[in-house]
Amino acid sequence: MGNIAKFEKKNDNFVSQMKSYFKGVKIEWGKITWPEKKQVFVETLYVIVIVFVFTLFILILDLIYKGAFSFLKIN
Repeated sequence: MGNIAKFEKKNDNFVSQMKSYFKGVKIEWGKITWPEKKQVFVETLYVIVIVFVFTLFILILDLIYKGAFSFLKIN
């Protein structure tokens, strides 16, 4: 019987800890300030432009290296 009582006590402790955790999550969730749609849109455009610029940069480097190595004609 002692083992069952210990298990139930541990289980109750676990349940109360989980309730406390999710109560804290709910409180913190209410403190979040979400960005406005305009801000999200502008920052998304920044990311797209930066990715495009870096893609072009890597493409140009690739073409330069491809041309340089074609002159070497390594077999």
